[in-house]
Amino acid sequence: MRHCSAPSFWPGALRLRSCSALLLFLTAPFFCHAFAQDLSTLPFEKHYSQERVSSADPTGANDDGNWTHPIKAGEQRTIADLTGPGIVTHLWFTIASGEPYHLKKIVLRMYWDGDPLPAVESPIGDFFGLGLGEYVNYESGPLSVGSQRALNCFFPMPFYKSARITITNEGEKDISAFYYNIDWQKYKELPPGMFHFFAEYRQAQPNQGWTNDWKSNDESKVNDARNTDGQANYVMFEAEGPGQYVGVTQSIIQNQGDWWGEGDDMMFVDDQRTPKVLGTGSEDYYLGAWCYGNCGINPFGSSHPTFSYKLYGNPVNGGDDRGAKWSVYRFHLDSPVPFEKYFKMTIEHGNANHRSDNFYTVAYWYQSGPHKLRKPLPPVSERVPHMVNTGGPTMGKP
Repeated sequence: MRHCSAPSFWPGALRLRSCSALLLFLTAPFFCHAFAQDLSTLPFEKHYSQERVSSADPTGANDDGNWTHPIKAGEQRTIADLTGPGIVTHLWFTIASGEPYHLKKIVLRMYWDGDPLPAVESPIGDFFGLGLGEYVNYESGPLSVGSQRALNCFFPMPFYKSARITITNEGEKDISAFYYNIDWQKYKELPPGMFHFFAEYRQAQPNQGWTNDWKSNDESKVNDARNTDGQANYVMFEAEGPGQYVGVTQSIIQNQGDWWGEGDDMMFVDDQRTPKVLGTGSEDYYLGAWCYGNCGINPFGSSHPTFSYKLYGNPVNGGDDRGAKWSVYRFHLDSPVPFEKYFKMTIEHGNANHRSDNFYTVAYWYQSGPHKLRKPLPPVSERVPHMVNTGGPTMGKP
């Protein structure tokens, strides 16, 4: 057996010597140790410096959210400018703003290792799963929203040289106060080959269904439509690899009645023409079932339950009449989806894309190199959620 040594910054108790042991180390203890501390890793010696940049008042007084220095309308402010190598492990924000839909009008951007293009670009609410521009408490593994209006992110975000995080106020009113704690670990070195974290916002307001002459999702004209290549699907993001897709948050406003989620998820992995991963329905991809208790399917009825778990959830369930609002999420922490050259995450809007509802999404992934296939962020005036008259049915099933 060929032998090799672990880097010097790894915990002494875990400096394994065989290559096979190192492989096991890389895939289990080190990942947990460096990224997401769990009970099994807590006793091991840590070899990083715990750091924080925050909105704390540097004078020692109590102006911790910069009430005396509000973020003006149109202003971009850098809230973190870090020197690596390091890993951002936690973001906590809370915002004092009286502007309606400020969650859609404040833009969060993150830059890694001198790249002039942001790796993360999203309305701040959408990044934290609040795609309707309204606060909703929920808890998942990577993201959570706590009382009151506390925004939390636990995605690990490594960088080798530098990291910069900015907030841009694209609203019409000043942000009275912006509180933040950004926790990160500083290392002497990071192993080569770690991917950067990316997140991208996209929306369709509305999706363009191929017909508005329909009364229910289950009529033959709709059910018999075919879609094998996903060309008209809603695209959450596409990227050039190598990398791995780790999840998405999605919000919906129904412009039409009946159930919004008849669409299948399709993942294109290193092949732009044929989906490699094909799902069975929108709620199935988000790990629910049977319209989440809507659409009048007996014996399930038409209740509106909500739930939020570590890997999947449905924090907002608005029923299936026109105007209904929804939020769902799915994180592939159990098995990130790797790609070598290319990846595109898509989902149908209704069977074979017959529906014309509004979709708002943020996709999360890791990759090397710059993100070349990004879509520009829509203007703030187009991001504010609103129902669109697209025709079609107005009511769901009783």
